[in-house]
Amino acid sequence: MDKLRSMEVFVAAVDAGSFAGAAERCGMSAVMVGKHIRQLEALLGASLLTRTTRRHALTEIGRQYAAQCRQILAQIDAAESVAERMRAAPRGLLRVTAPVSFGAQWLSPAVADYLARWPDVAVELSLNDRMVDMVEEGFDVAVRVGPLPDSGLVARPLRPYGMTICAAPSYLARHGTPRTPADLAGHECLEFTGWDQQTRWQLKGQKDGRHVRPGRIRANNTQALRMAALAGFGIVMQAESILRPDIAAGLLVPLLQDYLPPPRPMHVLYSRDRQATPKLTTFVAFLLERFGQGLSLGSVPRVCPLGD
Repeated sequence: MDKLRSMEVFVAAVDAGSFAGAAERCGMSAVMVGKHIRQLEALLGASLLTRTTRRHALTEIGRQYAAQCRQILAQIDAAESVAERMRAAPRGLLRVTAPVSFGAQWLSPAVADYLARWPDVAVELSLNDRMVDMVEEGFDVAVRVGPLPDSGLVARPLRPYGMTICAAPSYLARHGTPRTPADLAGHECLEFTGWDQQTRWQLKGQKDGRHVRPGRIRANNTQALRMAALAGFGIVMQAESILRPDIAAGLLVPLLQDYLPPPRPMHVLYSRDRQATPKLTTFVAFLLERFGQGLSLGSVPRVCPLGD
């Protein structure tokens, strides 16, 4: 028998003053009420009730045990009420991970809009360019850029991540302007260490990035490479949406636009085993609404990303 159910039956017997009264309250026979209470007594190794022909009286242990049962059952009711409220409307903490540049420039202000819509939700945003283990590290949602490895995660496509290549006017004045990918062999190309080495600086029409010599500045953070490019140190390849304001201000000059790599797929991911709470479903729906394939951040082209 279920121990919690036996506790409920025991408390009902105490309140009703008889097995018959408890049976009526619990929707079972008086015989079954007796079985529940005898099971508790067997587990405890002590009598809970002294029985007479008409009524039952609590023993000393029975009085203390009944009081503890009431507290336990009240806590369970409170916990179930919290769960019901959380299923009814978005509430609670949502842990989200995303790449640094996209997260800082686009996702963070979007999260602010989401929270304005749902005031009972809190978001913990972790920005990291490494591939995190969502389940192991306890994240509810992840935004990832690039092809996805096989996993048990649910992946919903967002608008792809278009790339561009730029350098500061001061750098081009000193080193000249590259016209073809092969020209990059004579230039200082800033290296993002998060790239797969087989696809680093792989431009349109090029099988790999061997035409680009290893950069003297390497970083695992796109903003660090952007700042190095703005300082005139070298040529940077990053998301067009990140560099667009610098291009518009004349701080960076677009290069090799006919050779840009295809836009990289971007997805929002969540665990297939994660309970579909309102906070999760509304946040995923919000990201699809804000960053879905049919929308655009300026001139980022629309293509069909991998999978669904």
